[in-house]
Amino acid sequence: MATTPNSVLDDLKKLDLVKDSKNPLSDTGLENNKSLVVCFGEMLIDFVPTVAGVSLAEAPAFQKAPGGAPANVAVGITRLGGSAAFIGKVGDDEFGKMLADILKENNVDTSGVRFDHNARTALAFVTLRADGEREFLFFRNPSADMLLHESELEISLLQQAKIFHYGSISLIDEPCRSTHLAAMSIAKKCGCILSYDPNLRLALWPSAEFARKEIMSIWDQADIIKISEDEITFLTGGDDPYDDNVVLTKLFHPNLKLLIVTEGSEGCRYYTQNFRGRVAGIKVKAVDTTGAGDAFVGGILYNIASDSSLFQDEKGLREALLFANACGAITVTERGAIPAMPTKEAVLRFLAQVTDQK
Repeated sequence: MATTPNSVLDDLKKLDLVKDSKNPLSDTGLENNKSLVVCFGEMLIDFVPTVAGVSLAEAPAFQKAPGGAPANVAVGITRLGGSAAFIGKVGDDEFGKMLADILKENNVDTSGVRFDHNARTALAFVTLRADGEREFLFFRNPSADMLLHESELEISLLQQAKIFHYGSISLIDEPCRSTHLAAMSIAKKCGCILSYDPNLRLALWPSAEFARKEIMSIWDQADIIKISEDEITFLTGGDDPYDDNVVLTKLFHPNLKLLIVTEGSEGCRYYTQNFRGRVAGIKVKAVDTTGAGDAFVGGILYNIASDSSLFQDEKGLREALLFANACGAITVTERGAIPAMPTKEAVLRFLAQVTDQK
């Protein structure tokens, strides 16, 4: 990280964390948090080992935590002070009720949450092994999130939204796949910015070929796409994820406003119609990487919902991406996804501490 961005400095000063007041400060819209982001997809229970660096089989015990990428993003946005809603389905069981309550406690609009009386809430066992690889074990046979019908969509949320955010897990099975496509179509007609994080979980798909086909089937409709290095390799059939030409020729499409490639602790790369570049990451001691990418997405969507001119403003975009990097870095210092999502004040203090160390 070279410098703390001006707009973030502005917020730091409001918290009396930075005393310099010389430079005129740009505004990335961090204070305007009334623009709604609607997140669509799965919400589930993550079971995370109570000790780090072990396989699922080696774990002595597990701690339950709310999870599911779209739900994580929704909470990530509201923790920062933004406005978010969740559309999805959980079981009419203790876990499903707990998840809905957690969304409410975090000020996420739950008018789009539905309860299934016949299917259970999805469960996932997640660990970061000593070799750095994440291991997943899912229980969805089928789970409630897979059974959301188009008739159950809360269309009023889509009509109010500035951004409609989704992943690819909801494309795996019917009826949720058709519901996902219908929600995208409605959101697009309502003028929403479409945000896509494929969030590849290959173990959930019938085959790698089917996963690649379905993930790419909605690629050209998105305005914003966030993707990881591993996902680039998978979707391009093994191409070098660090090669800008690969990204631009195979993954960037003419209607795309912003493509972000996340590189974990190394930061991220960004590509728009007019400029591209890289924002360095912030190194921390990782306890659990679950939810780091979702915290990052929450951080960038929080900023874009407040100020969509960031697509044309490279300086402002870089500031917003540094903020998002900080969101991800803080999240990995605690176990679980939603419990670890930071507040805006925590992000600003963290950035101030990092700046003081430079």
